[in-house]
Amino acid sequence: MSKGSALIDFTSATLEQRPLDVHWIHGSPSAKHNTDPDIQVHAYDEHSYILRQNKSDHYEAPFLFLLFGNERAVLVDTGATDSPEWFPLRQAVDGLIDDWLARNPRQDYALLVLHSHAHGDHVAGDAQFAGRPDTMVVPADLTDAWPFFGFDRDPEGIARIDLGGRIVECLATPGHHETAVTYHDDYTGWLLTGDTLYPGRLYVDDWPAFTRTAERLVDFAAARRVTHVLGCHIEMTREPGVDYPVRTTYQPDEAPLPLTTDHLRQVLEATKDLNDRPGRHAYRDFIICRDA
Repeated sequence: MSKGSALIDFTSATLEQRPLDVHWIHGSPSAKHNTDPDIQVHAYDEHSYILRQNKSDHYEAPFLFLLFGNERAVLVDTGATDSPEWFPLRQAVDGLIDDWLARNPRQDYALLVLHSHAHGDHVAGDAQFAGRPDTMVVPADLTDAWPFFGFDRDPEGIARIDLGGRIVECLATPGHHETAVTYHDDYTGWLLTGDTLYPGRLYVDDWPAFTRTAERLVDFAAARRVTHVLGCHIEMTREPGVDYPVRTTYQPDEAPLPLTTDHLRQVLEATKDLNDRPGRHAYRDFIICRDA
């Protein structure tokens, strides 16, 4: 960072819980009526962004998160589509970084690309960042991600990623997938839970690991400032316990994205109530799905 750049204080300000009652792009009744952008960008504040992929382009419509620090930005997940023609993620991220640097001039600004887990709808856009200057893409697999975070040495440790005065804490949260990672940004109070918790179908691959993750997340969140619990999808309708069918590309009445720490406790209680019982179990704001 150049000597003349003004440092942004990401630590002393009082945490503000900003509203997230956003009208997200949710697809169209037919392709010919789809006039929404490929990527919706929401500025939560001047240093924190949420991106959503268009459901008409891919039914998963994942959410991505871009956070700026004094020395580098971090992008969490890269979406469900690899083609920059159909999903111009690199273009969108470069534009947001250019705009941020125009407001906050500095040299040698870097980008770090991390993931919530290794499923294809969260890593498909990685290749768009290949060859980008000052960029580090950490593959989501255990071989690369776990040594980066230090989870290979301490699976229940907490990693701290310094973006330059802005700290993002990271913890391994397997259960949905063995590579799942949850992120906490103290500046916004966001807890980014990937596919571990979101308003939708929580597919559990490893029940004991999922149960332990639920315990850890409740304890972790209780010791931190959390404004919003943000997962990577919306699959629920606004009717309690009712979801849209798999592969839906038009969700005009979808539930809000943000959940709360109370939902973490609800998931933990659900793991106790279900007691290792397989099947589909609907709750008000999420559905736990576990094969036999």
